[in-house]
Amino acid sequence: MRNFIALLFTVWLPTVLAQASSVVFIDGFERADTDIWRQLGDCRALMGVPHSGELALRCKPGSSVLFSKDTIAEMGVLELWVKPDTTITGYRIQVLVSDLPSINALWQPVALIEQSAGDTNYTAHRVSIDDPAKRYLRLDIEAINGVINIDDIQIERILLATALQKNEQRIVSGILDKLRQDQNIELQAESFRTLGVNYAAQLDLQRQYLEYANGLHSGIALALAGSERNKMANPMAYASFRNIITDTKRVTTPLQQARLSSMLKPFGDLTTATLNVMSGGVYSAFAEPFKSFLAASFDKSSYNDADLSRSDRKFAEKNGLKIYQEAERFLAELEKELVQVGGLDAELLSIQKNIEGFRRNLDKQLRDTLQHASMARSQETVSRALSKDDVVRQKLMQEVAGNISLKANSYLAEGNSTELVRFVLKTSEQLEQTQSYKDQFNQITSAMLTYYDRFERSINSSQNPFTDANDKQAWDTHAQKARVYLQQSKESFNRAYL
Repeated sequence: MRNFIALLFTVWLPTVLAQASSVVFIDGFERADTDIWRQLGDCRALMGVPHSGELALRCKPGSSVLFSKDTIAEMGVLELWVKPDTTITGYRIQVLVSDLPSINALWQPVALIEQSAGDTNYTAHRVSIDDPAKRYLRLDIEAINGVINIDDIQIERILLATALQKNEQRIVSGILDKLRQDQNIELQAESFRTLGVNYAAQLDLQRQYLEYANGLHSGIALALAGSERNKMANPMAYASFRNIITDTKRVTTPLQQARLSSMLKPFGDLTTATLNVMSGGVYSAFAEPFKSFLAASFDKSSYNDADLSRSDRKFAEKNGLKIYQEAERFLAELEKELVQVGGLDAELLSIQKNIEGFRRNLDKQLRDTLQHASMARSQETVSRALSKDDVVRQKLMQEVAGNISLKANSYLAEGNSTELVRFVLKTSEQLEQTQSYKDQFNQITSAMLTYYDRFERSINSSQNPFTDANDKQAWDTHAQKARVYLQQSKESFNRAYL
């Protein structure tokens, strides 16, 4: 996987950013007669292809509905895993909450999960519900062009900071209601002060998510897992291939041996067993020319002209076809491994691209937030907002809160209701935009969880593509090391980001 180490994720963020989450709801569909849901439609907990355990919820094509039988308190982030049965299968899952469990109740939509056709692996989805009250949960499931499997649903408790921020919408609505009823400056002053404080508080949320984004880079444990994964896709790691090379050199001229060494150079040093990173491009440029070289080397006219000993010529005549067939078998098995590596490489590059976009947009949002509060969009101001010093950040937040309150009060004192309403609505818009970054970060963590899951499944013993016993053992030796490193990285990621 090209540039693997440069693109991997670290989990070494300061402990202060690792906010422990508490699960308030969990269901892995391990009981077919579950008491957790009321169901409408063709979804059933069945044996099949679970993400974990033995059962998963299988939903037939069409629409189905799940209701929680009991209320769920303090709903924060909902996580679930979904697997389509075929490459043409897609799905839509709408998440809703209500005070009542009836189908005719007033259900409030809070999130929509969509996946188009093309991928048949389990994919993680994380969406924010962010409701501190006790509510019923409903999932409207639409399976398109095939069956989907749903497993490992869990809900984390809403974070205190998020619960407090949810109050901002009510504050803005209250301000606008008071403006319609009474424009008394003294009555509005406290509302404007509260609006300013809440507006300033978003700076700390933006800072945390910027630190998350800036911290998502190479980590030791995942880099080591990736290193082992790369060795599993390098032909030099396997005895079958090394034996083929040794046998070929036995029947070739010095010039042919030099050419063979040149062909093998991209894979690393055979003498020191130093293995280079493999890619599909390197393999495709090597495989067919190597097989042609092999066929030519064991052609009778070639080894007869190679000034070989009698025993070497007999060896070539007796074993040429067998060695070529072994090479074809081995390269076909290796290609299966490269498909896995290439898929993980592409997935990681996509995640990295999304993170870079997230970071750039959030940096602009931070500057816009400061500018709306009449603060300079200078690097010095941004540095204060991102400072590691709590005192520096708190002083900036006090200035921001004061500016928001002062500007709103000035519009009110001037009797300029139009500008005041525009300012309050713009302030509310800034708050809502900041909240949207939580959902974007949920998508990033979903992608990373999915990546971990697919990486882990790709090094399961059942995925060993080789038939030769020594090759199988070599693959599994690297896989065992990769599993240890991957588990360390995954646990650290969960502590730091989830």
